[in-house]
Amino acid sequence: MKFILIFILLVLLHCNIHADLQEFIEIAEQNNQGLKSAYTLFQASLERIPQVTGFEPLQFDIGIYTPAMHAVDGEQVAQFQIMQMFHWFGTRKAAKTEMEHMANMAYEEFRELRDQLIFDVSVQYWNLCRLNQQLKNNKENKQLLSHLEELAIRRFATPNVSANMTTTSNQSAASSFAPPLASSMGGMSGMSGMSGMSNMSGMSNTQTMSSSSNMGGMNMGSQDNMGSMSSSSMANVLRIQMEIAEIDNNIETLYSDIKAEKTKFNALLGLPLDTEIAIPDTLIQLQRISNIALNNLIENQNPMLAMLKEEEASIEAKNIMDRRMSYPMMGIGLQYMLNKEVHHPLSGNESMNGKDMIMPMASITIPLFRGQYKAQQRENAYRQRATRESYKNMLSLFEAEVQNIQIAMDNAMRRIDLYSKQSEMANTLHNLTLQEFISGQTDLTTVIQAQRELLNFDLLITETVADYNILFAQLLRIISFDEDTVNTLCCDE
Repeated sequence: MKFILIFILLVLLHCNIHADLQEFIEIAEQNNQGLKSAYTLFQASLERIPQVTGFEPLQFDIGIYTPAMHAVDGEQVAQFQIMQMFHWFGTRKAAKTEMEHMANMAYEEFRELRDQLIFDVSVQYWNLCRLNQQLKNNKENKQLLSHLEELAIRRFATPNVSANMTTTSNQSAASSFAPPLASSMGGMSGMSGMSGMSNMSGMSNTQTMSSSSNMGGMNMGSQDNMGSMSSSSMANVLRIQMEIAEIDNNIETLYSDIKAEKTKFNALLGLPLDTEIAIPDTLIQLQRISNIALNNLIENQNPMLAMLKEEEASIEAKNIMDRRMSYPMMGIGLQYMLNKEVHHPLSGNESMNGKDMIMPMASITIPLFRGQYKAQQRENAYRQRATRESYKNMLSLFEAEVQNIQIAMDNAMRRIDLYSKQSEMANTLHNLTLQEFISGQTDLTTVIQAQRELLNFDLLITETVADYNILFAQLLRIISFDEDTVNTLCCDE
């Protein structure tokens, strides 16, 4: 049964994993060894609380007389003594409070590592989404270029159609000039007679020669036009194929980058490095967090600030404990004396002869040399002051960082809006230039340039949205990834 479970686990780990960001975060939290180690240290710190709340060890003394000590009312054989010491009132409570705050510090350190892990998983997730979106855009651009290549090949394969269209247009233009030429010839025959006819015949011969030469010129021009059009169409095909080759290279590079990023992602998730995971190829822009009460969220939820708060509280509790440790300790005990009965003519009270004795005891320790205790108080005061200054400094740094992140997010949103508008205009421009190219009103270079601009704006939108989402994750990293913020991180706008 055990081998079957192991086999099923291996199969599940090596199959495709389809999940969203929140599910990937849950997988990372369950599998990450560093996070497990931090939580184990927190559990260990909880076990220190019972250690400081216990009493001092019970002191037990035994004394045996060899030989027995003679007394008036018998012989004392042995004595037993127990003693329990107690610290000053409230010392154990202060020590317990200190350990509780120390355990809370360990938990905040665990939260800090958890938030860092969630941030790393989120950044890696958005990077993969960015690469997948870029791959999708390049594939779409390749598809458009392939359609354009088919159109250019079709024009290259049928050059005669273009040439016939050119010849037909030239012939129609020549026929439009034929009637004026015939009327002038009729007028000349009426005026001249036979000599005019002879001139007419000579003129017709000359005209026939010139017309034949003009027709030959037209045929040569049409052949030249056909050759230039064929070479131009072939150049267009080559240009498109060069663009497609560049796109193919970009696609292969993106495949390599995606493979490398997935390896890093699997390492963060605690999965085998060759595990195949499915990341969406659509990049979604996350929603904004209201600027209201952001500073309160930082103070109340940031684990580093919470750790400094717990450290200050633990120092305060230690200060109370050290002060009360400088007070006297008290102890109570009991002494039992074992006596042996003796028969002696000089013995006193026979009723006390050989009777065991019990004696209650009390003890007190008085610390006369108080220099060490005063040094402890000064040390605690310095540490508490340093912790307060660290808290203020870190809070101001976090507030400044949040402000910079918000400014960067606002700039990113403006760029996204700008690139979206420019992408729409570039799409319209691309469609217009494509229609003009089909109708022969523009060249292929203009079409390719318009298509490059369209792809460039799409890639800029992808990059900016990914940067915006990473900034959003960085903002949530500062205010801590609690359940609500993680759900917000995984929701679209």
